[in-house]
This record gives sequence, C-alpha cells and structure tokens, in this order.
Amino acid sequence: PEQPDIYSDGSDHMERMLLFAFLAESSGCEFREQLPFLQSQGILCSVKGVQSYDSDGELQTDGNRSGHLQNGELVLDPEVNEEIVRTIAAQLAEIGDQLDKQIKAKVVNDLVQHFLNENLPREEITRCLSQAVEGLARAIPSDLEQEKAMLVLAMLLTKKVANQVPSLLQRVFSTTVNYISQHLHNYIVRMLRE
Repeated sequence: PEQPDIYSDGSDHMERMLLFAFLAESSGCEFREQLPFLQSQGILCSVKGVQSYDSDGELQTDGNRSGHLQNGELVLDPEVNEEIVRTIAAQLAEIGDQLDKQIKAKVVNDLVQHFLNENLPREEITRCLSQAVEGLARAIPSDLEQEKAMLVLAMLLTKKVANQVPSLLQRVFSTTVNYISQHLHNYIVRMLRE
C-alpha cells in the first residue's frame, strides 16, 4: 500500500529541506503562514540531534541518498547542512522571482486541475509536473544550466499552485519533492557540496 503522501522515510530529506527553504525565501508566497504546519505534519524531519555515519558506515539504501530512518531516528550524511541549504534556497528563490513573470497562467491552471483531481495516482501527477517543468525549461530563454532551471521551475510551480489553491500545499509539496528526488537528486547533492 502507498505510504501517506506527507510522511517520508527521510531518504528525500535534502529535497524537502530545500523546497521548504525555497518557499520560505520566495517573494509573493501567499501561504507563508501554512509553512509551519508543513513542518508539524512531519513533512520535514527535524535535523536536530543528527547522527552521522561512522567512518565506514555505508548507507543501507541505494547509496546515493542523503539519509534514512534508523530506529525512528533520522540519520543524515554529514554534508546536509541547514545553513548551506538556506543559502542555496535563497539564491534559487531569487532566480525563481526573475522567472516568475515568464510562466504562463495556463500552465499553472492546468497543474492546479491535475492536483485537484484526487483520483490521479502519484506517479501520474508527478509526470504532469515533470512535463510542465520540461515544457517551461524549453520555452524560457535562460542562461541557467538545464538542471538548475528545472529545479527552480519545479519549486516555482509549487509556489504558484499553492498560491492559487492553498489547500493543495501538502499535495503539491510532496509531489515536487518526489519529482526532484527522482530527477535532480544528484544535482542537488553536487550543489550542496560545492
């Protein structure tokens, strides 16, 4: 059975932190008072009291994840640093604010309709988001590297959908995390290490 959307086993923790910080930094975020609610829903595991691996402690999962739950405790790679995540999120939010005007309302409206359709399975709605991001990335002339553009656009669409229908925030948040952890995880890891 599918896990409830909002809980995570911690494997996409970096993506969650980054998206959360992006929304918090982004201008024109009209659901800001809902953000603490996301945290209380367990969408973001707290990073306090993080344990890291011992010297040869390999990850048990597929090796490119940044954390997992062990006895209910989140175990993170040492390099997930909240300060760095916030700094990067602020830079991405700035780029997002510049791209914001170029996103056509129709793209957002179509996505809103998909998100409102509760019968759509998660894979399908992630695919809709992916198509929207890729279409925008092609349409927007930008000197950004492709992966950065796609990351910013995905997070920007999260904001725009939730601005339009604030009740969709949780669903669009977890879908975007799903999308970026599937497609852009390694890029985010590289970005946080730089």
